[in-house]
Amino acid sequence: MRLLAVLASATLALSAPSVHAAPSYDQSGVPLEVDAPRPGMTKIVLLAGGPSSKAMAHEYFAGCALLMDWLKQQPGVWPVMVREWPKNERLLEGAKSLVYFGDGGGKQPFATPERWAVLTRLMESGTGLVLLHQAMDFPVGPDGAKIKSWLGAVFHSDIGSRGHWDMTFEKIPAHAVTRGVTPFAAPADGWLYNLHFAESGVVPLLVGAVPDKSRSTADAKKHVGRAEVIAWAYERPGGRGRGFGFTGADLHKSWEYPSQRTLVLNGILWSAGLPIPDAGIRVDLDPARLELNLDDKRAAAADAAAKAAAKAAAKKKK
Repeated sequence: MRLLAVLASATLALSAPSVHAAPSYDQSGVPLEVDAPRPGMTKIVLLAGGPSSKAMAHEYFAGCALLMDWLKQQPGVWPVMVREWPKNERLLEGAKSLVYFGDGGGKQPFATPERWAVLTRLMESGTGLVLLHQAMDFPVGPDGAKIKSWLGAVFHSDIGSRGHWDMTFEKIPAHAVTRGVTPFAAPADGWLYNLHFAESGVVPLLVGAVPDKSRSTADAKKHVGRAEVIAWAYERPGGRGRGFGFTGADLHKSWEYPSQRTLVLNGILWSAGLPIPDAGIRVDLDPARLELNLDDKRAAAADAAAKAAAKAAAKKKK
């Protein structure tokens, strides 16, 4: 009996799922720049930004890899994932939506004159635009104005604020993009708010309270206590395309929230002109997948730590 009990305990230990998988920085298994296998499929291009911030934050490549896998599960949809910008720009032809998940502030991969011209042609042809997290942060100027006309909003540092805090989204409005989305909390994530919005055509989707101490600009400080828009949908005038923006998803673990997954996937498909089912797009996530396809930031972290230590030592000597 004792032997049976030992064997049973060993079997349970072996079969129990591991809570934390070891981080994997091997991204070679993610297919990049693979065009649709047949005509007629809805092509969605995912632009993954380069390495940024600390581990498990700004995991743009790993986040886009998750989105690609989930989008492939949708009938007739073909996501094409790209690191920053396609080597072969013909991959952009026929795209129904362009999604960029990456840094902003002029670091967008389409910020060069040549690529901006390509982006402009896509937007003028009615291609949808989705910008996630810091992607909608642009310097004040004509490019930012264009983004606002395509996306429905743009973040400028003149009035915008940003930071990390807990948010709860308690009221979810009725819209195609919010189908299947229920109230949810997103603790300690990173957010941008108080954007410049288009005068019409914008529908707020996620609105929530922010800490008033995060109001870092004069304009933001005028609106103490106001709930702020974190996600929105936008229809361009004359039916010339759609935009969807979401300023969260700083933390990679935020993809664990089912309502966030549904919101973003709904938004992408809606921006591509596809119908959204009544229950929304629902996909499962094994938490172990959050440890896959990460950007390797260990050397940068070690370098930053060494510089901080040297700075502290120099300060002590003074």
